[in-house]
Amino acid sequence: LAFTVILALVVGVMAVLAGLFRLGFVANFISEPVLKGFIIGLALTIIVGQLPKLFGIEKVEGDFFDQLWGWITGLGETDGLTLAIGLTSLAIVFGFRRFLPRIPGSLVAVGFGIAAVAIFDLGERGVAIVGEIDAGLPSFGLPEGSLSDYLAIAPAAVGVMLVGFAEGLGAGKTYATRNHYDIDPNRELIGLGSANIASGLSSGMVVNGSLSKTAVNGSAGANTQVSGLVVAVLTVITLLFLTGLFSDLPEATLAAIVIAALVELVDIDSLRELYRTYSDELGKIYGVAARPDFIAALAAMLGVLIFDTLPGLFIGIIVSILLMVYRASQPHIAGLGVVPGTDIYVDRTRRPDAVAPEGIAVIRVESGLFFANADYVRARVREAAATPGTKAVIIDAETIPAIDVTAVRMLIEVTDELRADGVDLILAHDIGQVRDLLPADERGTGPALYPSIDQAIVAVRERSG
Repeated sequence: LAFTVILALVVGVMAVLAGLFRLGFVANFISEPVLKGFIIGLALTIIVGQLPKLFGIEKVEGDFFDQLWGWITGLGETDGLTLAIGLTSLAIVFGFRRFLPRIPGSLVAVGFGIAAVAIFDLGERGVAIVGEIDAGLPSFGLPEGSLSDYLAIAPAAVGVMLVGFAEGLGAGKTYATRNHYDIDPNRELIGLGSANIASGLSSGMVVNGSLSKTAVNGSAGANTQVSGLVVAVLTVITLLFLTGLFSDLPEATLAAIVIAALVELVDIDSLRELYRTYSDELGKIYGVAARPDFIAALAAMLGVLIFDTLPGLFIGIIVSILLMVYRASQPHIAGLGVVPGTDIYVDRTRRPDAVAPEGIAVIRVESGLFFANADYVRARVREAAATPGTKAVIIDAETIPAIDVTAVRMLIEVTDELRADGVDLILAHDIGQVRDLLPADERGTGPALYPSIDQAIVAVRERSG
């Protein structure tokens, strides 16, 4: 017990320090699709964990699929009275949400469950109830333990803090998106840390922003932090005076309330929307990686369902980063042509009527240039230069926001290679870092730079007579 309290204190101190040092930026690596998949996986895991209580059967430990299979195989042992209480509680919650939304259906379901147990003596007839709850407030102060105990638990506390932060942030962002306000990850960390320090000093265990409790809170109509203050006051009152009342609460009713709150977070429609975010052109360019957001969300969801919360979150983050790097390593390189009657250059695969300048290949790299895609771009430039009759290759650099040293050296090298074959390499519309890192070189090394494609074409034609 002391070890559990120490864990809460260490998690709290770490979270507060992380918030003060503004380490909440790590949340930027959790994309919205990853967070969506994480929330769906977490909601499904919690729901399947509540089903045995709803049916009055023994719960099987393990991942989502272990628990689901354990529930299915245990259906033959369903307790009829427990299931009746659970389904009635579900009907009450959904019914009040649908027809009388201003009345808290969850509270009505709690009242129904307690009354049913008291009237029909269901506790003696096999229906699982919460049972006796000790009245009074907990003791305050530091737990027994040495400094070595605190240090020994620190590595585990890091993992616990990350799980708590991810789940709390996920729940917070879900409802922030619905109600159009912003979440400050650093304040979330400080809040998480303060709550755990308070919990540890009052003989409590690790606490975090709970998805299931947030869902119940939101479905009850809570809009501000006042709901948390009301819950705190009512919890103290309950501990002092009302613990006997809740001892007769059926676990099936609690399970029904949690399931009813979490069902709306299993947002399969959002996964369908992510899957539909696709075009044939993207499919031709990136193949299976043309749906990166859907794949990342699915990876996070399956990761949570199979490997648990923290591994599932990291799986989603890693997959999303790998997909981003893969797409950046093989950027779309468009062959450009001018729209007849204009000076506008467009992708010829999208505008078949666009005309390419005679003897000149104009291409556009739709990505930054860096070490991961330098060789890929080099190969595409060589392909463009290999077309018979080509005198120059012009790279429209307007869509190249960034460049690194590896890419700069690649451009210099490929310029020398093409020059040996009588082909010029030219950059047009150089902007930002491209202009900074690839200045015009009076010695003639590296590609020539021109402000526009038209000026580059004029220069090529003048040199070729």
